[in-house]
Amino acid sequence: MYSLDIQASKPYQVLIDTFLLERAGEIARSLNAGRRALIISDTNVAPLYTEPVKSGLQAAGYACELAVFSAGEEHKRAETYVGLLEKAASFEMTRSDLIVALGGGVVGDVAGFVAATYMRGIDFIQIPTTLLAMVDSSVGGKTAIDLEAGKNLAGAFWQPRAVLADVGCLGTLTDDQFADGCGEVIKHAVIADSELFEELEKTPLTPELLKQDLSRVAYLIARNIDIKRAVVEADERESNMRKLLNFGHSIGHGVEAAEFYRLGHGTCVGIGMVAIASASVTAEVCEPDVPDRIAALIRNHGLSLHFQADAQNIYNEALHDKKRAGNSIDLVVPRAIGAVSIAPTPLDEFKKILEVGLACVHAYAGDIEDE
Repeated sequence: MYSLDIQASKPYQVLIDTFLLERAGEIARSLNAGRRALIISDTNVAPLYTEPVKSGLQAAGYACELAVFSAGEEHKRAETYVGLLEKAASFEMTRSDLIVALGGGVVGDVAGFVAATYMRGIDFIQIPTTLLAMVDSSVGGKTAIDLEAGKNLAGAFWQPRAVLADVGCLGTLTDDQFADGCGEVIKHAVIADSELFEELEKTPLTPELLKQDLSRVAYLIARNIDIKRAVVEADERESNMRKLLNFGHSIGHGVEAAEFYRLGHGTCVGIGMVAIASASVTAEVCEPDVPDRIAALIRNHGLSLHFQADAQNIYNEALHDKKRAGNSIDLVVPRAIGAVSIAPTPLDEFKKILEVGLACVHAYAGDIEDE
């Protein structure tokens, strides 16, 4: 359906189509001349999708092994990463061989970090199976694991050789899993595409739309990737412009950690977006209807604004954000739908912004509950 070229330090294509799982071997062979392929997946995805990928890789001449780790953010840790490195070594993989990341964002992050560091870097292909991974984490070359101190604190920039987004995989997601991916879709619209935001207001991206109009869903995925492509090509290593993609994330990651990862990433990003937008209205730097529109769009995409952690705990967790530098942090501040900017912010001011914003989120959650 769609093919997008990513002109990063290592150029690659993102393919968005159906039946890409079955074509993985053929596509891999056109890009990689190795003899071995290690498929890395998790306990949720491996039973669903390993067979067509493995069969295709074998038909393309690869000797294949499968490495499966327990699903969930709590397993995106050093012990999982080291175990996968040991698996690659025991499989006698060389620098010419291939890693295949088959799964959602956690799988892509961990498998990518393995590829970035095994023998100082080998080829890998991303096969994202969730909406969240398709529109965001599989593209751009960020790979990472979590540390006790915070999310994604150990990692590397390592671009894949290709990204294969098989939209047929979305049919096996639960409604909550599908909705979680919409947090990043809404984020892209707020930072860069007011027309996309308006389209989503008229016709939300939902599991019902997936059943009714698969081509429309594929188009929306491609449009989101195109937004991310422009940012990544301009600033691959997040020295400036790429920080815009972190809209809602400084507070959102704090919520995620303070809630012990029981809330989905997209849900937490949504909370972060409404919080920073609300605080920006209070500071008179943002159009007053922005938080209302973001909150409404979040609701219409099946996401919740409810959270239990208190502001102090969320602030403490947010201090581990990678965008912090000494006693300040770079916040992505909305001015209007489709227009945001980066604002270096002292930590004491950030704490006030966080407290004001989260209080507003609680108010929005109450409004939704009353309805």
